[in-house]
Amino acid sequence: MSPINHFAGQARELMRRDTTWPFLVTRRRPVDVSKDIILYLEELNVSFDGFKALNNLNLYVNDGELRCLIGANGAGKTTLMDVITGKTACDSGSAWFGQNIDLLAHDEAEIAGLGIGRKFQKPTVFEAHTVFDNLELSLRGYRGVWRALTAKLSGPERDRIEEVLSVIGLEDARYQSAGALSHGQKQWLEIGMLLAAEPRLLLVDEPVAGMTAEETERTAELLISLAGKHTVIVVEHDMEFVRSIARTVTVLHQGAVLAEGTMDQVQNNRDVIEVYLGEDA
Repeated sequence: MSPINHFAGQARELMRRDTTWPFLVTRRRPVDVSKDIILYLEELNVSFDGFKALNNLNLYVNDGELRCLIGANGAGKTTLMDVITGKTACDSGSAWFGQNIDLLAHDEAEIAGLGIGRKFQKPTVFEAHTVFDNLELSLRGYRGVWRALTAKLSGPERDRIEEVLSVIGLEDARYQSAGALSHGQKQWLEIGMLLAAEPRLLLVDEPVAGMTAEETERTAELLISLAGKHTVIVVEHDMEFVRSIARTVTVLHQGAVLAEGTMDQVQNNRDVIEVYLGEDA
């Protein structure tokens, strides 16, 4: 199989598995954040066979902030991210991206095109191709595999890739096969692939699972550096990592918000201690 056909085959497979892939985006609508809030989630309810995954959940996220979501397994974290990205429909409630975009009126691919990117725990990259190729394919505005394979990069597009390489710290690995990267580097590359599509909101699921201490520290620095230009919501079980990055922590329990505040505030919250962190937290 030729390299071009192999690349196209990988791209088709990734598109089949993930309909939110960045090069499927359409023309982006501006997000109204005049009230400094980018995400309004109100009275969200989701049930699966009688189990309430979300239970009248209310959550507001400020534009440009780095928010951490914590909670025990089954607390509703994944379901919440699924609703935001259109992967799961909710039974009732509302979800607004800024003041003007009703997320519940859009499907998964459309929501990705609006500027919401999601990174799952397990990195999904084109392992047979270089770091640079992965970022090129992820550029916002690419409409399909054929253009990615045939169109020549413009100056601004090349500059964008260089900027992302610098942000994720993989400049020296630009021509290295993605499959040869360490686990941590693959995580950074996937974050870079989302950044190449210029998202307003990034949802990041357990970014440091399986990382070395050094990789974990670098990931903390990376996520902190993204806040401001992007809004970042991180779901994580590693409490030391959360402490290192969080300004505001939201604790979920049984599908609702149990507590919210700084890490010190939630760790000293009696309800949180009882249901999640434990008496020794």
